[in-house]
Amino acid sequence: MLFLPLAALAQIDPVKRDLIQIGYNQAVEGQSPVAGYAFYYHNQPDFFRTNLTLRLALAPVYLDSELGFLHGLGPHTDFAFGAAGGGFADSYNELRGGQFIKAESFEGHGGELSGSIYHLFNPDDQVPLNYVLRGAAHYSTYNGTDTTAGKFQTPDDGMIYSVRTGLRYGGIDPTLFPDLAMELAVWYEGQFRSDGGAYGFNGDRQLENYTHLFWGSAALSYTFPDSKQNFFLRLIAGTSVDADRMSAYRLGGFLPLVAEYPLSLPGYFYQELSARQFALLNASYLLPLTHNQQWNLEFNAATAVIDYLPGTAQPGNWVNGIGAGLMYRSPSDKFKIIASYAYGINAIRDGGRGANSISLLLQIDLEKAVGSSFSPAHLGHWNGWQHLFGR
Repeated sequence: MLFLPLAALAQIDPVKRDLIQIGYNQAVEGQSPVAGYAFYYHNQPDFFRTNLTLRLALAPVYLDSELGFLHGLGPHTDFAFGAAGGGFADSYNELRGGQFIKAESFEGHGGELSGSIYHLFNPDDQVPLNYVLRGAAHYSTYNGTDTTAGKFQTPDDGMIYSVRTGLRYGGIDPTLFPDLAMELAVWYEGQFRSDGGAYGFNGDRQLENYTHLFWGSAALSYTFPDSKQNFFLRLIAGTSVDADRMSAYRLGGFLPLVAEYPLSLPGYFYQELSARQFALLNASYLLPLTHNQQWNLEFNAATAVIDYLPGTAQPGNWVNGIGAGLMYRSPSDKFKIIASYAYGINAIRDGGRGANSISLLLQIDLEKAVGSSFSPAHLGHWNGWQHLFGR
């Protein structure tokens, strides 16, 4: 019964979905970048034809889409073409020593074309094992903001070619606190820049021409049948070769759907810590307060060991954060809203340790999905909406 929702036919989402997702983090101490996401997610199987599936994620100034062809390369192999683009998604915020350094931050915009292959190894099994191969060509442009230092040179515009491949066993729905789900996955991604090189103050930092990322994830979400209490655990660890500020792993904040693999650390600034390699454990627990589960207490915690990217290091390689909040969901479960508080135990603020933040998460399910669980192929770069908040 634990694995029952995971009988997906392939990596392409077989379930019709219409979701609105909003998440926002606000630090109490210090000045931080605007952190959050807001997007409409639409997945439509049988798009014009029975073997076509359209996936669309629409943010205020960014679009991410994919058209999937079921069994396009064989009875258990699908392929898809994707297009994405818009404003501010390639922006970079310099966070160092617990401070948001506006003089070294800049805006980035871009567009992308991609192609993906999804192969299902075990069509007769309850839990799907998928192989994923994805190639993309991404063009980025960069420019300074009103607060970027005049002597700070932004990176050169150019192409970024990437290839991503991996194995995923199981999958997790793109929703807040799924009832039942599990995933085991290993990934490699190579990034190749056409215009690497020095930037910053007199070329004091470098964009690498080649970066290699390796990471793995294990996750489990389970709801107890009688009490309806729910827990979620995710362990994710990664390493890299020749990572730079734009490609390093960045940990911090509590925004569960900001990316396919959100590196959440409650109480910290969003993407506060830059890592060459890391191991991160996230845990959350939902405790119903009423018999109908409309009101729930939510607890979350995270702990991570970090090998910092050179130039961004700070004292202490072990960091921790905790949080708690109140969640309301409608009787039909089509509406969820969570208001929470978090404390970053090891966050550096004003020369001391400890930081506070608040967050708001909202999910509206316009068409309650009934069907198999899945994990999306690409859930990232939908943060361009922050420009609307006066960044």
